Amino acid sequence: MVPAEDLPVTRKSDVYPGIDPKHHFDSQTYEGKVVLVTGASRGIGEEIALFYARAGASVSLVGRKRVDLAEVKTKILSQAPGARIEIFIADVVDTQAVKAAVEGTVKAFGRLDISVANAGKADPWNKPFTENDPDNWWKTMEVNIRGVYNVAHFSLPQLAKTKGYNIIIGSVGAQMRMPFASSYVTSKHALNQLNEYIHAEHPDVKTFSLNPGAIKTSMADNNPEAAPWLADTLQLPAATCLRLTSGKEDWLTVRYVSANWNLDEVEAGWKAKIIEQDALVNRLHVPV
Repeated sequence: MVPAEDLPVTRKSDVYPGIDPKHHFDSQTYEGKVVLVTGASRGIGEEIALFYARAGASVSLVGRKRVDLAEVKTKILSQAPGARIEIFIADVVDTQAVKAAVEGTVKAFGRLDISVANAGKADPWNKPFTENDPDNWWKTMEVNIRGVYNVAHFSLPQLAKTKGYNIIIGSVGAQMRMPFASSYVTSKHALNQLNEYIHAEHPDVKTFSLNPGAIKTSMADNNPEAAPWLADTLQLPAATCLRLTSGKEDWLTVRYVSANWNLDEVEAGWKAKIIEQDALVNRLHVPV
């Protein structure tokens, strides 16, 4: 299921040569860098945290359950024994808890270079929103928008100091109109706009709205009918994050980016047009 609003480049479902993390792991290219990842207790967030740790970074794991984060920390240390890992308990909609996580990260490691706002929520897409609990509909909006906002609010001043990177884990759903998925799709579309505001107000920070791909995570279990399309690996978005924050793709800052795109093809065949037309951003479609 590929939306019409997409770049016509080779679709990737797993790590490919252009994002192969081996050289980052071998060269420890992120040594001295500090990374904060929300929703780090499982799935995409866990894998992103692991990749940065294996590449030499110090990592803050942010999530709601200490026991789950402790398990992730143990897993990471088994693959990156020298990694410096901190755990912070926070629900991303809790402003003060997020503030404490960011401040705790800076206190522990002395700086913040990369923030990955990964925590999110999706409900079953099986009936119109008028037949769903309105409070639960709004809760999805709150987690997906307010949660990302809270992380950005407290991370951006620190990232500005290091001229660092902000990654919002968005969705290809931002470019779709899927019946019964209004809370999820609307929230992800709004994140693209928030990404543009981040760039406008904090131009020293490189920021991206990243579609991680179609991955069978526990959140995706709410919609089993989507299973045939959930064929991408957890390693795909994790390796893509390493490339986006390596300095190689700074020209893509402020834009929506998909982990499914072959970034080598994007750069070779589309870079000039994307920059010239200020593409891959939210915009009203006006007839010409």
